[in-house]
This record gives sequence, structure tokens and C-alpha cells, in this order.
Amino acid sequence: MNQIKAILVDDEESARDILENLLKRFCPEVTLLGKYSNLLDAVESIKNHQPDLVFLDIEMPNYAGFEIVNLLENISFEIIFVTAYDKYALRAFEIAALDYLLKPIDLDRLKEAVSRVMSSFNIQQNEVKLNLLKSTLQEKEIKNIIISEKGNQQVLPLNEIIALEAQESYCFIHTLNKRFTVSKNLKYFENILNEIPSFIRVHKSWIISKNHVISYSKSDFSILLTNHISAKLSKYKKTDFEEAILR
Repeated sequence: MNQIKAILVDDEESARDILENLLKRFCPEVTLLGKYSNLLDAVESIKNHQPDLVFLDIEMPNYAGFEIVNLLENISFEIIFVTAYDKYALRAFEIAALDYLLKPIDLDRLKEAVSRVMSSFNIQQNEVKLNLLKSTLQEKEIKNIIISEKGNQQVLPLNEIIALEAQESYCFIHTLNKRFTVSKNLKYFENILNEIPSFIRVHKSWIISKNHVISYSKSDFSILLTNHISAKLSKYKKTDFEEAILR
């Protein structure tokens, strides 16, 4: 893709003007088709102009940005959310694998986000991502994560994940019904799951769900999990692990 057709949606006029000026000055590959203060007008523009990219404020009067999934039959464009949201909401974007810019907008981050759209235009399953974002933000609880395996994206319920195992730069995700191989390292998932009490980093190569612990051996530092999965326990993590499973 050599040129990106885009629109931007934000209820604040100053925010629209700032982003427009940044795009004109520093992202010449982006052609701005229009600016809109509300989601309904933006949806009409999308239907008429078929943009490649929508810069979308997440919090607006009447309709939140993620509700775009309810107003269009299909999402045939990339989305970069623009937000001044709190830490919890930012984790919701990461869990749903959706790109975002924080207000005030950092120029390098903007260029990086546009570059990603240019290099890997991929609108497959955007609706799945948006629905996951919507449920996470509305319920204020993380119940699922989204993963990509061999180009296919899937939503995994957290209560079905037994453990995550590092495999060089990849990870195995062991679930009740299947083992997934994903091209993310264990640190990526640790950052997402670090505030969810049921998940514990027990070894440099393992994150486990304490809800699936069957037993553990103090002598050989191993943990037996659901589906006969055996995870390693670091001697440096032993105390943290024992405290966690007693909570």
C-alpha cells in the first residue's frame, strides 16, 4: 500500500486539528478524507468513502468509539484508537491486539502506528477484536485474551488456559482442549496477565493458572497441572507460588 485514505473521529475540535496537522506534516502517506465530531457522522462517511484507516477517539458523547462494531455490517478498515484513558483501558487495547495512541499524541508513536498499517494492512477479524475490547471495557474485567496462530486470531477464555510455556521466541499456550503456538514471548503475556491473581510466573519458562494446579513436588520442583501437564518451578519462585495457591 502506497497511500492510506483516512478519516478521524474525535468530539474535541482541538484534538481533531492537532492530529490533522501532525498527519499533514509528518505522515504524507496519509490522505485525510474528513474529520468528524461524532460516530454517526463518521459511519456515514465510512459508507460513502471506504477509508483504509480510521483514527477513532474511544470516549465520546452518545456513542463510545468501540461501538462502531454495532453500527456497520463489517469492519473493512484498520482502526487506531486515540485515547486519554487510564491504565486499565490501555491493557484492554493490548489484550484485544488493537493499536492506540495516547493523548497528547507522541509523534514517534504516531509514525510507528501509521507505518504498521502501511506494512501489514490486515482487517481480518477486526470485529472479533472490537467485541473483545467492548466487553473488557464495559464489564471492567478481563475474561478473555486474543491470540494469533498461523495468521488466525482466536479469543481464548482465561478460565480455559492451563499454562503458558516459553519456547525460544514463541510460546505454547496449553488450554483444556488444545495447545496453541503463538509468536509472542512469555514476557508479552506476563505483562497482560500480571494483575490477574489466578496466573503466576513460576519459572523463567512457565506461567501457570493456579486454578489448574493438581499437586507439586518440593523435591524435584515440578507442578502437576490439569491434562497431566508438568510445569517447572524455580526455587526462587517457590515461596511466591506457595503463597499464591493458599490465597
